[in-house]
Amino acid sequence: MSGSRETKEKIPVLVIFAPTACGKTAFVQSLFGKSSLSVFKEKGEVISADSQAVYKGLDIGTAKPSAEEITELPCHMINLCEPTQQFDLGDFVHGADRASRDIYFRGKLPLLVGGTGFYIRAFLLGLPSTPEPTPEVRERVKEKLLQEGKEALRAELEIVDPESARRIHPNDLYRTSRALEIFYTCGKTQSSFLTQNTLREEYNFCTIILTRDKDELMKRIDLRVEEMFRMGLKEEVQNLKKQGFTKDTPAMRAIGYSEFFDEKLLSQGDDAIKEAIKNHSRQYAKKQYTFMRGIPGATFVDAKNISEDLLKKILHENHF
Repeated sequence: MSGSRETKEKIPVLVIFAPTACGKTAFVQSLFGKSSLSVFKEKGEVISADSQAVYKGLDIGTAKPSAEEITELPCHMINLCEPTQQFDLGDFVHGADRASRDIYFRGKLPLLVGGTGFYIRAFLLGLPSTPEPTPEVRERVKEKLLQEGKEALRAELEIVDPESARRIHPNDLYRTSRALEIFYTCGKTQSSFLTQNTLREEYNFCTIILTRDKDELMKRIDLRVEEMFRMGLKEEVQNLKKQGFTKDTPAMRAIGYSEFFDEKLLSQGDDAIKEAIKNHSRQYAKKQYTFMRGIPGATFVDAKNISEDLLKKILHENHF
């Protein structure tokens, strides 16, 4: 994995998926970082597969790598846009494509690492070919929003496309509108276009899905949230609020941030907010695995058992 590769051969990508607090970041850094004693030392660079780490200013709540950690192991697809900007599935896939080519042509191995299963699945299998809504359909959704409000849009999505409603955050008006536009355009749900099950041909993927005992993972999530509060999560959100960001700002819909805009939780104090974040994070961890079901060739590994030797074996079996 050295030297420049101006070639049309398939680009190898090591994909490591796991929900928050599973230990994927520490594992990758221990093998590929500058301080590693592994044979993989400095042979790869990370592409973050975290839907919220793309936002500037969201550092603690997203467990974004620090400047020191990035020096230890370069990380792409973070700090790309302002909290007010929309960042969608297409933005991620196209950005990850560019990063993969850049890393590979510089003689390194692209390491797609993260917990946003929806994004990783699309990168592995390709973007869904959803129809483009007509101007009349866009206007129909816009009028419904103006006349009936965003709650009515959400309620309709839950009826016509419950799978997309489960995936899309209740405050995410952009994606809610987009899903309804697709349904109005062709009578099919957005979720029905997400069923590809063939890996993209321009890559050679090696996909590892890390697992942990359910009770152990829940405890690790709780500890992660406690650590975020010690690191200053509350202060980070207060600073974001001072900049004028609200509950409707795209980046503020994330777990770890949206709770600080919940008036009921705010009235109950920091402990209530903390418990809500823990609960939402646990629920999210369970949901993230659903997007990784049926990925061709994926290897499931207990995070407690992953090691340099096991990674060598898995890479060999995948012809890396």
